[in-house]
Amino acid sequence: MENTPQELARLQAEFRDCQKLLCALGNETRQYLLYVLLDGPCGGSRVIELARRTHLSRPSISHHLQILKEAGVVRARREGTCIYYYLDPQDVEIEKIICLFSHVRRVMGGAPDRRGDDQA
Repeated sequence: MENTPQELARLQAEFRDCQKLLCALGNETRQYLLYVLLDGPCGGSRVIELARRTHLSRPSISHHLQILKEAGVVRARREGTCIYYYLDPQDVEIEKIICLFSHVRRVMGGAPDRRGDDQA
């Protein structure tokens, strides 16, 4: 099956739709913060608590958490003057990524074999 221009245009649109989440997840520091949040209390963690558990400054943590929030991976709740951050990936965003990579696999399967005869 050969890939059509329409199929490739659809894939490009899917990449654009996932761009914010891909950028957020592509950063090593944000990946580390996600791990720390996964390993933290279910009710969430405050920035100061995350700073104690990591090598990061509070401003750096706040910056990265904001990007993760905008990408739909992290949420925050306020209790008085305290803000608790927790993982709550929006199913819609996760589903977009799953669909994107399924589509990438299909498109790659439809690409012509570009290996030379000397490569097996």
